[in-house]
Amino acid sequence: MNTVVISQHFRILIVEDDALVALALAETCEAVGYSVTCAYNGNDGLRAFAAAPFDVVVTDLNMPGCDGRRMIRELRAEWPCLPIVVVTADPPAGGVRDLKGDAPGMTVLLHKPMPANALLMALRAILEAKAIP
Repeated sequence: MNTVVISQHFRILIVEDDALVALALAETCEAVGYSVTCAYNGNDGLRAFAAAPFDVVVTDLNMPGCDGRRMIRELRAEWPCLPIVVVTADPPAGGVRDLKGDAPGMTVLLHKPMPANALLMALRAILEAKAIP
């Protein structure tokens, strides 16, 4: 099992198939100093994470090929403490419970459309949970 440690240089992987939404999320995060990498489906997200693990993953659920649910399961199988923020217009009926499973990592569910500060508040909560100023 690998450990994910949130660094002072908060690295975020955004996985979103809609390029305009990915860009908006990335710009929101970069505006407050976070380092962002974008992937456009779950398979690309898994490859990006394997190449250089991130502090947090922000993902959509409904994407072609490997969707967000499958990507979350695969990431959490190897990195169970990885914090994940799910940004979706189609949340699961069981909410966060359906996405989190037994993994101890923090999971936040945000519903599209949402104000930009909702994502920043979720990321700040993750930082605070890890006790990073």
